[in-house]
Amino acid sequence: MTKEEKGQIIEELKEKFKKCEYFYIIDAGGMTVAQTNAFRRACFEKDLEYKVVKNTLIRKALQSLDVDYSSFEGKVLKGFSGIIFAKENAKTPALMLKDFYKIQNINKPEFKGASIEKALYIGIDSLEQLTKLKSKQELIGEVIGLLQSPAKNVIAALQSAPNKLAGIIKTLGDKSSK
Repeated sequence: MTKEEKGQIIEELKEKFKKCEYFYIIDAGGMTVAQTNAFRRACFEKDLEYKVVKNTLIRKALQSLDVDYSSFEGKVLKGFSGIIFAKENAKTPALMLKDFYKIQNINKPEFKGASIEKALYIGIDSLEQLTKLKSKQELIGEVIGLLQSPAKNVIAALQSAPNKLAGIIKTLGDKSSK
């Protein structure tokens, strides 16, 4: 690979990292061709982009960004590395990896690290955390639901008050006539 080609790859990665707030770095080394093809297909089906890139190129692209990725050194950026870019939802790659592990009955590709809106997650232990992340739409929906809940309770109480009062009067009337 020439210096110009490497420079072009670094520039492409910089742009990807700037556009995409969610990316995962994995190690797909040791997988068979069939498993690799199945993994690429799983990424495609979930609308995820998967690229295999040299660690030095990833490192140089990350160094140009305004986030400190130094904690990726030695832990994440070693060995065989591939990057999964998620466009819409931060937890989609994590869920896809967990499903892939179950379907293929292997723990490959190995999750090494992720960057979710500039927050860093390192190691397989953080994969479970990533599966529980909520999307912006889910959080907005929860907030709206919480804001609507007290108003709904007040409206329900006001609407049921005449019925309760009528029921109480009827019950008292029935008791007095006995």
